[in-house]
Amino acid sequence: MSRKRKIYNPFSLLEEIKELCETHGIKPAHSKGQNFLINSEVYDRIVAEAQLGPNDVVVEVGPGLGYLTTRLAKSAKQVIAIELDHHLAGVLVNRFKLLELENIQVIQGDILRWPDLPQLTIPANYSIVSNLPYNITSFFLRQFLSVHRDRPSSMTLMLQDEVAKRLCPRLGEMSLLGLSAEFYAQVTYLFQVQPQDFWPAPKVKSAVVRLVLREQRLLDDTNEKLFFRLARVGFSAKRKMLKKNIMTGIKIDPEQLLSLMKQCNIDASVRAQDLSLDQWLKLFGQLKEFMV
Repeated sequence: MSRKRKIYNPFSLLEEIKELCETHGIKPAHSKGQNFLINSEVYDRIVAEAQLGPNDVVVEVGPGLGYLTTRLAKSAKQVIAIELDHHLAGVLVNRFKLLELENIQVIQGDILRWPDLPQLTIPANYSIVSNLPYNITSFFLRQFLSVHRDRPSSMTLMLQDEVAKRLCPRLGEMSLLGLSAEFYAQVTYLFQVQPQDFWPAPKVKSAVVRLVLREQRLLDDTNEKLFFRLARVGFSAKRKMLKKNIMTGIKIDPEQLLSLMKQCNIDASVRAQDLSLDQWLKLFGQLKEFMV
């Protein structure tokens, strides 16, 4: 006898979430990025893509109603759930007690204040998994990518699709964000998530990406700052050729610049978005003496 295929019904989880919100007086706040995921299959796929083991510690940012949190708790040794909303944090504590999930710690606080959060003991090795509030994406990525102490080993994040694609640019579409992400991590675009998979439905598509942070730094502190100074100069005017942007931001003879670009096998007519990370590093190696 053939097995019947299980059909996913988003309305069952949606009704459960609505009932939970009504019971606890929760109204999704757009200002806090509260769009609750109502597709169980997406939750399960996020956990699978996070590649967690039984000894892993996970930090979840913005756990919301805890549906992803409970799945993470079944795969990892410990989950540290950091929730900005004071009321939601209290709901989560009670909910996890009822579910008898003792390996979840709920911390009420702002993730952007990491690592100075109350009751937080930073694990020696941890991963981040999050349906990240869109309004903190830039600050969050800057904080957890560029700081070299207390960084996670990996991050599996749901972001606005447009941002996710900028983190994983195709050739000729590099951005300062994409260059920064690749400088610090190996980034993989995993899958897209549709607006109808959320309640309330956002106006934009989402996507899940995975960032595995580099164990070894590409540059030391001083050179890293100079590298990103060069990158900011290069991307300062997107439509202009790279050489013109560099000559505007750095004191260098035009002929000397063209000669150095040629040594890096970089065409004189390229724009900043045309260069790969390796090309940026080679160009920096030639230009850093002009930047100190």
